[in-house]
Amino acid sequence: MNRDLSAHQPHLLVAGALVLLLVVGGWYWLAHRAAPLAKLPPAIPVDVATVQRKDVPVYLQGLGTVQAFYTVTVTARVDGQIQKVAFTEGQDVRKGALLVQIDPRPYQAALGVAIATRDKDRAQLENAHRDMDRYTLLAPEDLASKQTIDTQRALIAQLTAQIKGDDAAIDNARTQLDYTAITSPIDGRTGIRLIDPGNIVHATDTAGIVVVTQLEPISIIFSLPEEAFGQLSSALAQGAVEASALSRDDEHELDRGTVALIDNQIDQTTGTIRVKATLPNKQRHLWPGEFVNVRVLTQTQRQVLTIPVAALERGPEGLFTYLVGPDSTISVAQLTAGEQNGGIAVIDKGLQAGDKVVASNQYRLQPGSRIRANTSKVATSASASATEPAP
Repeated sequence: MNRDLSAHQPHLLVAGALVLLLVVGGWYWLAHRAAPLAKLPPAIPVDVATVQRKDVPVYLQGLGTVQAFYTVTVTARVDGQIQKVAFTEGQDVRKGALLVQIDPRPYQAALGVAIATRDKDRAQLENAHRDMDRYTLLAPEDLASKQTIDTQRALIAQLTAQIKGDDAAIDNARTQLDYTAITSPIDGRTGIRLIDPGNIVHATDTAGIVVVTQLEPISIIFSLPEEAFGQLSSALAQGAVEASALSRDDEHELDRGTVALIDNQIDQTTGTIRVKATLPNKQRHLWPGEFVNVRVLTQTQRQVLTIPVAALERGPEGLFTYLVGPDSTISVAQLTAGEQNGGIAVIDKGLQAGDKVVASNQYRLQPGSRIRANTSKVATSASASATEPAP
């Protein structure tokens, strides 16, 4: 028995050595092969946008105040008592529509007096002409002196001039009578009534009876930095320049029109220029006194490289972005950027169409970081705004 155990002992030692070698080898592999895999940091989730060529509109933006195209404070031009108010507050009226009727009777009487005076003077003139004819017939027989004829001729001239004055007085009286019917001087909308029927009004009153404002079209006065003067004036020199009125949150376009003019001087206090735009306002979305944002389209850059503004970063060497490589690792790309509007940045240098850039979570990144691409809400919205058709 002892001899058999001694014979198998070398074999047991070899088997034990092999098992020990396998255990040590497995531990070595796990320690030196699996450990590096465990040390790899997780991929960072980011939004990724693709560099694309787009038509990009270039805008100037400013804050403006809506103003009525015309504003008229309707006042009385003659004295008298208001008999009737013919409009409803807030009513749209046409030019020439009756607004207020002042008691016309005193002015009708004055017109009648003026007409009667003219008729009296005409009768005197006719009689003077008949006398003149008689004196002319008697003059050859020396039955009418030259002085009498000269005097009669002067009387005829005097009465003729007097009739012209009577005609002027009639015109004045008729005009005063017409002023008793107060009409709208423009197409527009009436405001709050400032005086009630039965009150006495005077031509010297300044408060007015009602304010009429023209809402279609309507105007907006807005300000731009003085640096924008050259860009806007160049655009105006090439033709009509589109101006859009936006809600204060820039979410809704209220109306669209054109720039009417640039004010003739720069405000040195604020360093701004005042610009006036005219908009049709058919839907009445704009109202006098309202504050709105104004966007002016000065040009459209055709088929330029674009990325979301959110993908731009600024470093010691200027603008840059994180460029996504084929293996989902990132590198830094230095950029030269142009216009930035509507969440879109125009790239002049540093990228090519089709490149992918990081548009979020940049603060967690460094060159060589691995990323995991999400659906980019930033890139999607920005790209959509860049693809809006340019007018």
